[in-house]
Amino acid sequence: MNKQPNDTTKDAGSNVFSLAAIAKPKKRKDKWPDTVLSRGYSMIPSILLWGQAKMGLKPDELNVLLQLISHWWSADHDPHPAKDTIARRMGKDARTIQRHLTALEAKGFIKRVERFKRHKGQDSNGYDLSGLIAKLETIAPEFEKVTDQNKRRRAKAETKPA
Repeated sequence: MNKQPNDTTKDAGSNVFSLAAIAKPKKRKDKWPDTVLSRGYSMIPSILLWGQAKMGLKPDELNVLLQLISHWWSADHDPHPAKDTIARRMGKDARTIQRHLTALEAKGFIKRVERFKRHKGQDSNGYDLSGLIAKLETIAPEFEKVTDQNKRRRAKAETKPA
């Protein structure tokens, strides 16, 4: 039998397994390599992705929100990336990003907060994400309900019939 290093089969008539087959699984922290995480990472609630359609978010609007979230380093400081930065990252025009920000504000996901540099005029806007958080809190119970239903279905399927 030709064995590969990760082969989990055993030889016929034998109880000997390859050592590679019983190697420790990778830890969760090893999911993303250091080269990927070394520039940082953002915590994104799964419900934001799962509830995209339910909340009426178009794909580019979601992408803009994700760009804003990637700049949200602490709860007490609003993210404030420049529209040009978001546009460059998304491969879009700055005016297109402006339209998406206007739509997100109209839908109640964000609130623009003007920022000014001392003696130099206006700086990039800050973006209050409390509307997004409120919308996620509104739909979260629906996802919890589905999770509970799935657990009950799975438990019912796993029990022996009487």
